[in-house]
Amino acid sequence: MWPRTDFLELLGIVHPIVQAPMSGFTPPALVTAVCNTGGLGSIGCVGRPSDLVREEVKAVRQATNRPFNLNFFVHKRPRTDPAATARVQTRLAPYFDEFRLGPVPDPSEPFPVFDDQGLDLILELRPRVVSFHFGLPEAKVVRRLKDADCIILSSATTVAEARSLEANGADVIIAQGFEAGGHRGSFSGLAGTGMVGAMALVPQIVDAVRVPVIAAGGIADGRGIAAAFALGASGAQIGTAFLGCPEAAIPPLYRAQLRTASDDATELTPSFTGRLARAMRNRLVVEMADTEPLDFPLQGSLVSPLWRLPDEAARAAFMPVWAGQAASLLRDLPAGQLIETLVAEAQALIWQKRPR
Repeated sequence: MWPRTDFLELLGIVHPIVQAPMSGFTPPALVTAVCNTGGLGSIGCVGRPSDLVREEVKAVRQATNRPFNLNFFVHKRPRTDPAATARVQTRLAPYFDEFRLGPVPDPSEPFPVFDDQGLDLILELRPRVVSFHFGLPEAKVVRRLKDADCIILSSATTVAEARSLEANGADVIIAQGFEAGGHRGSFSGLAGTGMVGAMALVPQIVDAVRVPVIAAGGIADGRGIAAAFALGASGAQIGTAFLGCPEAAIPPLYRAQLRTASDDATELTPSFTGRLARAMRNRLVVEMADTEPLDFPLQGSLVSPLWRLPDEAARAAFMPVWAGQAASLLRDLPAGQLIETLVAEAQALIWQKRPR
């Protein structure tokens, strides 16, 4: 039993734990294990063909009757700048020469912006929950999703972003602290946006909005969940901790890299995709730190050949290993068992501090 029930009733879940939608890493087996254990499982749709999303949703619905979340990016269409392209290609050329990859490719969009096709897919599949990163889609899209009875989540990295999300139709706000792995959900465009840790960000967003708030960033065990409740959140979003689960679809090299993580092993970098994202520090992160990237997601199309190098040591030096600052706390547990463990740890802490 949890001290707040409004949030749980809204989402139709038992436990206030949201599995972060790490696109490509969270197959139906992981999503359904989370759902069937009472949390909110999430399917990341970014960069994935519509037919594949349909197949994954079908597989999830065959394995659970509980709510799940579909996640999309709503970034702006990137600008192509020939001068910037030439500069980044020149900077990357020595790596391509070192590994005999040929010329650095011209930029392309590895995945499209959210458009009518994405909206049509949601309206076809009718998930109970839809979440967005980098803000919200335009107002008419939000209205159509609400008409379809979808609950809308979106990430904020500042109080101003949270207020904007609430004003524009978000039903639940994910307060994404500086500690979180993967891409920052910032969308205000101001310098330094999103550099607030969860301990400071969550209570300020809770005080600023009326909708439920989910804490995210650096939460990997029951202590983090209990802390989220103490800060006023109604739930916790967890990403990196689920990558230790056998159901997570991550390559062996990625899994091995995570096992070496320490408290200071990660860094925010735009070098992989063109937007700030937290990943484990490697050669690319260090050596490209002084190079301004191309617009998101064009940067990824230039550096991605380095992520597929055949030699593991070389690949580890260049591929992104998205991870939060609590990566060293992850446990190799099946997803359902991990949820049960998190719930037991959190409830023991929450209720021992409450009058009986």
